[in-house]
Amino acid sequence: MGSMIELKAADGTAVPAYEARPVGNPKGAVVVIQEIFGVNNHIRQVADGYAAQGYVAVAPAAFQRVKPGVELGYTDADMGEGFGYKTAVEALPAPGVMQDIQAAIDHAAKVSGGKVGIVGYCWGGLLTWRAACTLSGLSAAVPYYGGGVTNEAEAARQTKVPVLAHFAEEDKWIPMDSVEAFKKAHPEVQVHTYAAHHGFNCNQRGSWHAPSAQLASDRSLAFFAQHLRAN
Repeated sequence: MGSMIELKAADGTAVPAYEARPVGNPKGAVVVIQEIFGVNNHIRQVADGYAAQGYVAVAPAAFQRVKPGVELGYTDADMGEGFGYKTAVEALPAPGVMQDIQAAIDHAAKVSGGKVGIVGYCWGGLLTWRAACTLSGLSAAVPYYGGGVTNEAEAARQTKVPVLAHFAEEDKWIPMDSVEAFKKAHPEVQVHTYAAHHGFNCNQRGSWHAPSAQLASDRSLAFFAQHLRAN
């Protein structure tokens, strides 16, 4: 359904992105932010899914500044490799990867002619939260089990747009007590938890939990429908 395009960040860096467009006039756009495994088959499927729901979907390659062309699977070795790239990106001088996400938002707004939402998974969930708090041109944000979102420094940020956050109750990387603290700190954020493990949305991971993935998807689509609706 989609194809690779090239975005241009504010500093002139060329950033590849997977773009999927809907049939007919778009309802708006959704920027899709990868896990630590790159813009792989699963992330492309997610983008295609949003396109099938009527949105222009754009998934920028968040590792481009440290390692072009990353497309990993879900083995332990893949996880270790992806974590290394994520660590390198996090160490970049500001604004780092956030300017690449801004380029994706700007492109999505231009080609869709409508409002733009953002959704991200795992590390992408963290980047989605940061985008909701720091970037421009967004109307809604949906982080899935964003690693780091609930730590003190990230939770101190203030969101500029409506946020719907999904967390897993059996997530060994995001303790539920930190999720509860995040909820108290951000009563404006819609927080949902699921009886599942980290990565429950990904049908290519062992932690995939179909009922939770479906419920979270339904909620996310309803949230985007509400906040990306044309005025």
